[in-house]
Amino acid sequence: MSVLGGTTLLSRMEAAHRQTRAHLERIERQISARAERMTTTAKAKARRHPRGGSRWTRSDETMFRACVDQLSFERRGEIDALNRKLSRQERAILAVRAKTISNGPTSKADAQAVL
Repeated sequence: MSVLGGTTLLSRMEAAHRQTRAHLERIERQISARAERMTTTAKAKARRHPRGGSRWTRSDETMFRACVDQLSFERRGEIDALNRKLSRQERAILAVRAKTISNGPTSKADAQAVL
């Protein structure tokens, strides 16, 4: 593999890795937003709070965490698949980096030896 081909391949692999990570983060944001909506819907009640006071109580936080756990469990297959894909991509990127680095200096040294 030439150095130029290796760097192109590496940049494509890193872009795919970023895209997969962004997808996983998007799922986590969706779960969090849905859990918050579920919590506020379930806990909808008239509350009187002073100005600037928090409307989020400890019981709300407990219910929110329970909803996050439930939604994460429901989407565990998708989340696990993305985590496995990320780890495979990271291993492949490291392998290509190692190969590019090991091939890079020797190719330059060979080119200088010919001159």
